Amino acid sequence: MLLYPVYAVLFTETGLSAAEVSSLFIIWSVTSFALEVPSGLWADVFSRRRLLMIAPALAAAGYALWTFLPSYPSFALGFVLWGAATALRSGTLQALVYEELVRLGAPGAYGRLIGRSQAISMTAIMAASGLASPVLAAGGYRAVGIVSVATTLLGIPLGWSFPESRERSGERQETYRTVLCGGLAAVRRSPVVLRSLVLAAVLMGLGALDEYIPLLAQSTGVGAPAVPLLVLLVSAGAAVGGWFAGHGTRWVAPALAFAAGSLALGSLNGRPAGLVLVAVAFGIFQWAMVAAETLLQDHIADQARATVISMAGFGAEVVAVLTFAGYALGSTWAGPGALFACAAVPYLIVALVLWRAG
Repeated sequence: MLLYPVYAVLFTETGLSAAEVSSLFIIWSVTSFALEVPSGLWADVFSRRRLLMIAPALAAAGYALWTFLPSYPSFALGFVLWGAATALRSGTLQALVYEELVRLGAPGAYGRLIGRSQAISMTAIMAASGLASPVLAAGGYRAVGIVSVATTLLGIPLGWSFPESRERSGERQETYRTVLCGGLAAVRRSPVVLRSLVLAAVLMGLGALDEYIPLLAQSTGVGAPAVPLLVLLVSAGAAVGGWFAGHGTRWVAPALAFAAGSLALGSLNGRPAGLVLVAVAFGIFQWAMVAAETLLQDHIADQARATVISMAGFGAEVVAVLTFAGYALGSTWAGPGALFACAAVPYLIVALVLWRAG
């Protein structure tokens, strides 16, 4: 959707402060993690495909509010809807894809497939970033919003197109309580599952930093039409990282350390060229997130798969809220460049922990 690379700028140009923008992100994350585990249970008990159809409808409604009623209350309600959509997708898509691959006898392809699907998603964001500039220049935020709503609604028939063998085979699903207890038992009894869940949650949660990339781009002194192009650059880095997912996972620790350094140096550069290093960092982060999620998928059972993945999503939202709160607090004394440099520290800590554990 074209709003993605510019919505943070839309908020600030509507009159919101950096702290108010962060509060919107917190509303989004709170909604997401409040619904995270319940949505995983719904996915394990009922149809995962139907949840994938409901999610884009909710997101499109949120974008419509931002487009036609731009104000803090509308932005907040839009983030509630977007948060609900995020929760419905989280765990649901991954569980559906992994189980279908198992039924095809190709679970080992999951890392490559999910990584490349995310690369395609990033490519779509890149296209949106490139298109956002001329559309914004020609028709303003209203035109960008209308196109965003229309393209998001295309996700409904795409969700319906996914196969779901459980429905066709008539398999009887478990009750909510049975599925939840099974998921908790899997996490409690297996140290590998627990470590993988925590790693995936931390890396996914820190990924919330990308919501501030438009502000980092804006801080380099470029005009509003150029902001989407710099966001495009970072999205390209993430897409490359997703494309290489599933390969070289033994190098996660040193790669994360290198990425942390690139993020710090690039964000402190203060010029548009610095976002090249930021793009490299986000590519490595994307690659590492898929590696962590694949490790988790390989050690959990189908009956509670979406529930356990949603637990990782819940943890990710907790980390995301802390990220948003930290940015809001830090914005009172520092600009985006310094704040992004500070965000490199948690990635470095994760790298050191993985290095010692390995």
